[in-house]
Amino acid sequence: MKNLLTPEQQDQRTQFKTFADDVVAPLAATVDSAQSMPREIIAKLGAAGYLASMVPRGPGKPVLGAMAYGFLNEELGRTCQSVRNLVACADMVAHSIYRWGSAAHRDEWLGRIASGDAVAAFGLTEPRVGSDAKSVQTTANRVGSEIILQGRKRWISFGQNADVFIVFAKYEGSHTAFLVDRHSVGLSVQPISDLFGLRGSMLGEVVLDGCRVPVDGLLGRPGTGLSFVASSALDVGRYSTAWGAVGLAQACLDASCRYADERVQFDVPIKGHQLVQRMLANMATDTVAARMLCYRAGVSREAGDPDAVNQTLMAKYFSSTVVGRIANDAVQIHGAQGISSQAPVQRHLRDAKVLEIIEGTTQIHQSILGQYAVVAGRS
Repeated sequence: MKNLLTPEQQDQRTQFKTFADDVVAPLAATVDSAQSMPREIIAKLGAAGYLASMVPRGPGKPVLGAMAYGFLNEELGRTCQSVRNLVACADMVAHSIYRWGSAAHRDEWLGRIASGDAVAAFGLTEPRVGSDAKSVQTTANRVGSEIILQGRKRWISFGQNADVFIVFAKYEGSHTAFLVDRHSVGLSVQPISDLFGLRGSMLGEVVLDGCRVPVDGLLGRPGTGLSFVASSALDVGRYSTAWGAVGLAQACLDASCRYADERVQFDVPIKGHQLVQRMLANMATDTVAARMLCYRAGVSREAGDPDAVNQTLMAKYFSSTVVGRIANDAVQIHGAQGISSQAPVQRHLRDAKVLEIIEGTTQIHQSILGQYAVVAGRS
């Protein structure tokens, strides 16, 4: 991979790796077991410039390009998927505010999200609405100078501690996005705990019971909620998840290689057993292949290629699928050690499964990419 990168990109990868190893890795197990995200990590991410890093934030604060952003998410994903998810949520919301929000929205929230002072959440999913995002049941009605929101949003990452939400609702019969302050009258959050994976993502069910939002809280124009705001934000989330899956695959491979070298059975290290070698070979190959698909997506995004959305979908689909197999083999190689609550690989396996669900399920990606393959094959 190094020979494909510029010296600047190599330096960025080293910088991100150092941060992940020094700041994130020591707290990863605690984030998982405590099911919470320490404010100290959020503050350090903000101080390092790793939140809202792809939107302009003022003089002296460089914007990360698509490739650098990918490397950042790979390293965060290698050490803690919940932290990587925090960054993705912040970026999805910041991207939406920067692209579709008013000047007042940008002034109020972008700096706070970037510094870590404000946690952001993306409120699309509902109790009965997941992949079929166009069927949201939350409603928005204008009453005088306010918008009244009624409904529930479920499985919302960082819903428990978010300061600002993007909420999607039916307004005048159309899918529309709104920016909602945590302290808005009529908004409450019910914590969701004991998840299978990404346990530090502090999920919540956001209850909007006559929630009052100023009319200028509308993000974009009425009717653009799904086709513009949600679709572009989810594209950012998928790109983050794709690279994060590569990082998780690398963590599984590294742990498995170390253990296979140290663990002796039948008088030889298990790395000498052919069936273990087969698993390691598949893990290494799939990790490299996933990384190259992400690299291709990053190059397409930086070039402004219209096909970058499909390249990102392909990278997310492949990387999130193979990391499940890689994590499963990592636990198998570790044997009884792998299913211990103290073993990082069991956390990796749980997190890997979640990556096949968030930002679009594997089956949704297969459907979209199947249609894309037919069209691409004709051109």
